[in-house]
Amino acid sequence: MVSRAWVALLLCLTTAAAGAQVWPTKPVRLITAFGAGSASDIVARLLAEELQGAFHQPFVVENKPGASGILAADFVAKAPPDGYTLFLSTNTAHSVNPHLFKKLPYEPIAGFAPVARVCYFPFVLAVNAALPVTNVEQLIAYGRSAQNKATYAYGNSTGQIAGAAFAALTKLDVAAVPYKSTPQALTDLVGGQVSFMFVDLASSQPHLKAGRLRLLAVTSEQPSAQAPDLPPLATAAKLPGYDLTAWVGVLAPAGLPADITNRVSEQIVRVLSRKDIADRLASLGADVAPGNAAELERTMREQLLAWGRKVRDAGIQPE
Repeated sequence: MVSRAWVALLLCLTTAAAGAQVWPTKPVRLITAFGAGSASDIVARLLAEELQGAFHQPFVVENKPGASGILAADFVAKAPPDGYTLFLSTNTAHSVNPHLFKKLPYEPIAGFAPVARVCYFPFVLAVNAALPVTNVEQLIAYGRSAQNKATYAYGNSTGQIAGAAFAALTKLDVAAVPYKSTPQALTDLVGGQVSFMFVDLASSQPHLKAGRLRLLAVTSEQPSAQAPDLPPLATAAKLPGYDLTAWVGVLAPAGLPADITNRVSEQIVRVLSRKDIADRLASLGADVAPGNAAELERTMREQLLAWGRKVRDAGIQPE
């Protein structure tokens, strides 16, 4: 006959097992700071598909565009650190915004738990295909002409700083036109409402293939493997040291348990190490750079300092 003590022990063990369910036991949200069709959105959906298969729970991409990534970053920073809200973020929210805004509603480093580094995105200088320019020198001449009113669009902080630095260093008198997200800015660029913009390769591809865009240069200091036919802007515009590349990583609210961090990090690094995934990202114009939580944190701290210098070089004053 089973004693009461054994019954009590079995009940305790059953209760403990029920309370120690392995994450995830419900859908996970993967937040992005930019709209559908943007580079981060495309990467988020690729990762969500792979993570869903690995963890056997839905990973749902949620786009929260606006305010240069501030809305999404603030939302994630204030979410419970339980692993059910992850953030596919970029240098915009964590490296650039701290230098563009005097006050942010979130801490760019301390407010988040780094999970995994994903990739880097070189940006490209794009113009409307109907614009009478075929290289960077012609664009500069076009912008300096008194009869032209040149403007540049941007849908994120990287595009803003790239455009401002280009204008300042080449002494172009051009007006900046902000947009809520990159796809909206591209729509006006191909529609002829603005003259040029700096955009990630992934977002530019549909318009490029349709013949509505012309690419003039890459923003990395060295030629990019993803766009080998394009000259670096540093060379094409005679701007030594001009180097702007965006990073992408997965983060969570600060305080995420280490076991969840490690499980997600290991899975993302494993996924990114596959050739088929690396090839898919390369087709989007991304340089794959898998890294664990510690490597992402190091990247974030280094890039926070680097983008501060770039903002100052562009002559942008924080708002």
